[in-house]
Amino acid sequence: MNVVPDRNFLFQIFQKVDRDRSGAISADELRAALSNGTWNPFNPETVRLMIGMFDKNNSGTIGFEEFGALWKYINDWQQCFRSFDRDNSGNIDKAELKHALTTFGYRFSEQFFDVLLTKFDRSGRKIIFFDDFIQCCVTLHMLTTAFRQHDTDLDGIITISYEQFLTMVLSVQI
Repeated sequence: MNVVPDRNFLFQIFQKVDRDRSGAISADELRAALSNGTWNPFNPETVRLMIGMFDKNNSGTIGFEEFGALWKYINDWQQCFRSFDRDNSGNIDKAELKHALTTFGYRFSEQFFDVLLTKFDRSGRKIIFFDDFIQCCVTLHMLTTAFRQHDTDLDGIITISYEQFLTMVLSVQI
């Protein structure tokens, strides 16, 4: 069960993360406050992606209300990650990644799972940590959304020019 934290508790956390007391949290402050389960800071790209998702006024930072939404988002991802980390290793291996993405509705070849593992495995050990799992899933979702705009008959096949392809990929805010 997902319990919503008390506003005062959340504000105390916000104040701890907001180290410069600016009233807003920067990507650097958020990165320093988050752990990917290995006692290492979050992947800077994942933090940038999350700040971008919750920064409603495009300031490059998030205020308290945005932080509350981000807090819930991260906790939901933690629960998701733990549910697919079957061996409780604190990371997702190829089989667990395949199970997670298949559960989300993706149908990929073994070779493509290898590509994903290579892309999102910063440790070089054929595993994905929590922060990289978020980045992998959000990236796939955003690219899938862009693809579906061209896949009007929903058959998983589109015909576009090279320039349309580049425009589609480069327009995605990843």
